[in-house]
Amino acid sequence: MLVAAGNLINGSTITRNDASELDELEFFHIELQVHDVLYAEGAPCETLLNVDENAANFAEYLRQYGPATAEATPCAPLLRYGYRRGEIKSCFRSAISPWYDRRQTVDIIRDKLDAHGIALLRESEHLS
Repeated sequence: MLVAAGNLINGSTITRNDASELDELEFFHIELQVHDVLYAEGAPCETLLNVDENAANFAEYLRQYGPATAEATPCAPLLRYGYRRGEIKSCFRSAISPWYDRRQTVDIIRDKLDAHGIALLRESEHLS
Protein backbone atom coordinates (compact mmCIF):
# COMPACT_ATOMS: atom_id res chain seq x y z
CA MET A 1 0.00 0.00 0.00
CA LEU A 2 1.07 3.56 -0.66
CA VAL A 3 0.15 6.45 1.62
CA ALA A 4 0.04 10.03 0.35
CA ALA A 5 2.93 11.82 2.12
CA GLY A 6 0.77 14.78 3.11
CA ASN A 7 -1.44 12.44 5.11
CA LEU A 8 1.48 11.41 7.31
CA ILE A 9 2.48 14.87 8.53
CA ASN A 10 2.18 14.83 12.32
CA GLY A 11 4.33 17.81 13.34
CA SER A 12 6.91 15.75 15.21
CA THR A 13 8.45 12.87 13.29
CA ILE A 14 7.11 14.06 9.92
CA THR A 15 6.94 17.80 9.30
CA ARG A 16 6.46 20.18 6.42
CA ASN A 17 9.55 22.35 5.93
CA ASP A 18 9.07 26.00 5.11
CA ALA A 19 11.04 26.74 1.96
CA SER A 20 10.32 30.48 1.92
CA GLU A 21 14.00 31.32 2.49
CA LEU A 22 14.95 29.46 -0.71
CA ASP A 23 15.05 31.08 -4.13
CA GLU A 24 14.32 27.86 -5.94
CA LEU A 25 12.92 24.46 -5.05
CA GLU A 26 13.24 21.53 -7.42
CA PHE A 27 11.23 18.34 -7.42
CA PHE A 28 12.35 15.31 -9.36
CA HIS A 29 9.80 12.84 -10.67
CA ILE A 30 11.05 9.64 -12.21
CA GLU A 31 8.88 8.02 -14.83
CA LEU A 32 9.39 4.40 -15.80
CA GLN A 33 7.65 2.39 -18.50
CA VAL A 34 5.61 0.80 -15.71
CA HIS A 35 4.64 2.69 -12.57
CA ASP A 36 6.55 1.28 -9.61
CA VAL A 37 8.16 2.01 -6.26
CA LEU A 38 11.86 2.86 -5.87
CA TYR A 39 14.04 3.82 -2.92
CA ALA A 40 15.11 7.46 -2.54
CA GLU A 41 17.64 7.86 0.27
CA GLY A 42 16.28 4.67 1.86
CA ALA A 43 12.60 5.65 1.73
CA PRO A 44 10.24 3.84 -0.64
CA CYS A 45 8.73 6.36 -3.10
CA GLU A 46 6.45 5.88 -6.05
CA THR A 47 7.51 6.82 -9.54
CA LEU A 48 5.59 9.34 -11.63
CA LEU A 49 2.11 8.06 -12.40
CA ASN A 50 0.64 10.94 -14.41
CA VAL A 51 2.23 14.08 -15.80
CA ASP A 52 0.69 17.28 -14.46
CA GLU A 53 -0.34 19.39 -17.44
CA ASN A 54 0.15 22.52 -15.30
CA ALA A 55 3.82 21.72 -14.67
CA ALA A 56 6.26 24.39 -15.82
CA ASN A 57 8.02 21.96 -18.18
CA PHE A 58 4.94 20.13 -19.50
CA ALA A 59 5.39 21.40 -23.10
CA GLU A 60 9.02 20.24 -23.07
CA TYR A 61 7.98 16.86 -21.67
CA LEU A 62 5.30 16.47 -24.36
CA ARG A 63 7.78 17.35 -27.14
CA GLN A 64 10.35 14.89 -25.84
CA TYR A 65 8.13 11.93 -24.92
CA GLY A 66 4.83 12.55 -26.69
CA PRO A 67 1.37 11.96 -25.23
CA ALA A 68 0.70 9.01 -22.98
CA THR A 69 -0.07 5.88 -24.97
CA ALA A 70 -1.88 4.04 -22.19
CA GLU A 71 -3.61 4.88 -18.94
CA ALA A 72 -1.13 4.49 -16.10
CA THR A 73 -2.25 2.26 -13.28
CA PRO A 74 -1.02 2.47 -9.68
CA CYS A 75 1.41 -0.24 -8.62
CA ALA A 76 -0.27 -0.54 -5.20
CA PRO A 77 -3.47 0.72 -3.56
CA LEU A 78 -3.17 4.37 -2.50
CA LEU A 79 -4.41 5.17 1.00
CA ARG A 80 -5.42 8.75 1.71
CA TYR A 81 -8.15 10.62 3.43
CA GLY A 82 -8.46 13.38 0.91
CA TYR A 83 -8.72 17.02 1.68
CA ARG A 84 -9.37 18.94 4.90
CA ARG A 85 -12.82 17.41 5.47
CA GLY A 86 -11.41 13.89 5.14
CA GLU A 87 -8.60 14.75 7.54
CA ILE A 88 -11.10 16.00 10.13
CA LYS A 89 -13.18 12.83 9.74
CA SER A 90 -10.02 10.75 10.15
CA CYS A 91 -9.08 12.54 13.39
CA PHE A 92 -12.64 12.07 14.66
CA ARG A 93 -12.48 8.31 13.92
CA SER A 94 -9.20 8.14 15.85
CA ALA A 95 -10.61 10.14 18.79
CA ILE A 96 -13.60 7.80 19.27
CA SER A 97 -11.63 4.61 18.56
CA PRO A 98 -11.20 3.63 22.24
CA TRP A 99 -14.99 3.20 22.42
CA TYR A 100 -16.00 2.57 18.81
CA ASP A 101 -13.18 1.75 16.40
CA ARG A 102 -14.14 2.77 12.86
CA ARG A 103 -10.61 3.74 11.81
CA GLN A 104 -9.44 3.04 8.30
CA THR A 105 -5.96 1.75 7.48
CA VAL A 106 -4.60 5.25 6.82
CA ASP A 107 -5.95 6.40 10.22
CA ILE A 108 -4.17 3.54 12.00
CA ILE A 109 -0.89 4.29 10.20
CA ARG A 110 -1.11 7.96 11.18
CA ASP A 111 -1.99 7.05 14.78
CA LYS A 112 1.06 4.77 15.03
CA LEU A 113 3.31 7.51 13.65
CA ASP A 114 1.82 9.99 16.13
CA ALA A 115 2.43 7.58 19.02
CA HIS A 116 6.01 7.04 17.85
CA GLY A 117 6.55 10.82 17.65
CA ILE A 118 5.19 11.30 21.18
CA ALA A 119 7.44 8.51 22.49
CA LEU A 120 10.50 10.11 20.84
CA LEU A 121 9.60 13.51 22.30
CA ARG A 122 9.21 12.08 25.81
CA GLU A 123 12.48 10.19 25.47
CA SER A 124 14.35 13.33 24.38
CA GLU A 125 12.84 15.32 27.29
CA HIS A 126 13.82 12.56 29.70
CA LEU A 127 17.42 12.57 28.44
CA SER A 128 17.85 16.33 28.74
